[in-house]
Amino acid sequence: MSQSHQQPALSKCPGCAEPPAAGDLFCGVCGYDLSAVPARPGDRPTMAITVPPAASGSEAVRWPAAAETDSSDVPAPVHRPSDLPGTDSGGRPLAEQEQGPGAAAGQGAPVGPGPEPVGGPEASAVPVRRDDRAVPGGAEHSGDFALAAPDPRTAEHAAAAAAPAAGGKVCVACRSGRVDPDGYCENCGHAQPRERDHMEQELGSVAAVSDRGLRHHRNEDSFAVSSTALPDGSPAVVAIVCDGVSSASRPDEASAAAANAANESLLESLPRGTHPQQAMHEAIVAASEAVNALAQEPAGAMEHDAHRHQNAPACTLVGAVMAGELLIVGWVGDSRVYWVPEDRSRPTARLTEDDSWAAQMVAAGLMNEAEAYADERAHAITGWLGADAYELEPHTAAFKPDRPGLVVVCTDGLWNYAESAEEMAAAVPADAQEHPLRGAQVLVGHALDGGGHDNVTVALLPFAVRPQGAGSACETV
Repeated sequence: MSQSHQQPALSKCPGCAEPPAAGDLFCGVCGYDLSAVPARPGDRPTMAITVPPAASGSEAVRWPAAAETDSSDVPAPVHRPSDLPGTDSGGRPLAEQEQGPGAAAGQGAPVGPGPEPVGGPEASAVPVRRDDRAVPGGAEHSGDFALAAPDPRTAEHAAAAAAPAAGGKVCVACRSGRVDPDGYCENCGHAQPRERDHMEQELGSVAAVSDRGLRHHRNEDSFAVSSTALPDGSPAVVAIVCDGVSSASRPDEASAAAANAANESLLESLPRGTHPQQAMHEAIVAASEAVNALAQEPAGAMEHDAHRHQNAPACTLVGAVMAGELLIVGWVGDSRVYWVPEDRSRPTARLTEDDSWAAQMVAAGLMNEAEAYADERAHAITGWLGADAYELEPHTAAFKPDRPGLVVVCTDGLWNYAESAEEMAAAVPADAQEHPLRGAQVLVGHALDGGGHDNVTVALLPFAVRPQGAGSACETV
C-alpha cells in the first residue's frame, strides 16, 4: 500500500519569513512552494540573489556607512562592490587586490549588487564571472553561472568594420560601408551598381555613354570607341554601339562580344589601307562570328538555364567610321545613326534604315510611318547578330559631308524619345560639337527623363570638314 509523507508544519515561510496559514501549499505573500521542506544544507545555503547572505559573529560583513549628503544636497559618492570588505558565497574573505584574468575561476572575483562598469579604462582590469561549472573544482566553490563579459573594444571594432578599408569601394547608399566581393555593402546590405550599369568613355574627338536605364535590371548595351591612323597618316575615328536582344540568353555578353570584335577588326584593317566601307563590312562579319561563338558551349554549361538551347545570344550593331573626308556607317538591327549639322538651320538626317517590322511595312507601302511605328509590333527586329539569325545582311553606306556636324550613334533606348531627325537635333546640346562627352551625358539624361524604359547608349563623333573639301552633302555608295 502506498504511503504519503507528512510535511512538518512551518512557522514561517522560507522565502519571505511570513507565517503561512494552516494547510497552505504555497505562501500567500511570495508564492513559495510549502509542499516540501528543503533539507538543511550541509555546505552553504541557497538564497535569492537580492538577499544578502546572513552571517553572525566574526563572519559578519561590516559595511561602512555611506556619508550623508552635504549642505549643497550633493549625493554621497557611490561605492563599487570591490571597494567594500566582505566574503564570497563560500565564506572566504574577498581579496583586497583584484586578480588578473589568469586567476582560477571563482577566486578573487568581486561580488556585489551593482553592475560592472563597461567600456571605460577600468573595464579591462575588472575580472568577470565565467561559467566555472565546466572548470574542475569550480562548481564546488562558487556556484555562480557566467555572465558574458562585454568587450570594451566592441565599439571600436564596430566602427572599424563600418569604415571601408584603404582603396576599397564605398557604398553608394550609406556612403560609409565597405563593398564586399559580391557587390553588397557590408554595413547596410545595399546592392551596388555593377560596372556596366553606367559607362562613360572619351577618346579625343569621340565620346560614348551607356546607362542601364530605369526599368531594366542590367545593362545589355555595349560600346567601343577608338582611333587609329590610315596609311597616309590621317586619323580614323571609330564608334561601335551594340544592343543585346533581351529575349535571347546572355544578351549582355553578346553585345560586349560584338562591340569588341568589330572594333578590333576595324583597328586591324584600316591601317592596312582597306577601304573604310569594306572594313566596316568585315567588322560586322567578325562581330557576327563572335556572337555565334557564344552559342557553342558544352551541355554542362547550360544546366542552370533550361531555355538557353532554344534562343542563342543575340544583339544588334551600328557603327560609324570617320576616315579622311568620308563618313562610313554600318548596321544590322534597329540601332541608328543621325546627322546633326553644326549650323542647326541646315537639314538633319537619319543615315540608317531599321531592320524592323515597322520599316518593312513602310517599305512595302502597306502602312505609313506613323501607323507602322504606332503598332505594337513596330520594334520587332528582322535582322540581328546571332547563331539563330536567318541570314546575315550587313548594311553599309558612305557619305561625304560638305559641312561640319555631329554624328549621333545610338540604340533605341535613346531614339525612342527622339525618333525623328528633327527631334534628335533638338535634344542634342548646342555645345556637343566642342564637348562630345557632355553632349552624350545630356542625351542619356534626356532618355532617362523621358522614362528610361530601356538601356540607353549613345556615341558622338564631331565631324570636321577641311576648308578645301567642298563637295556634295551626302553621297551613298
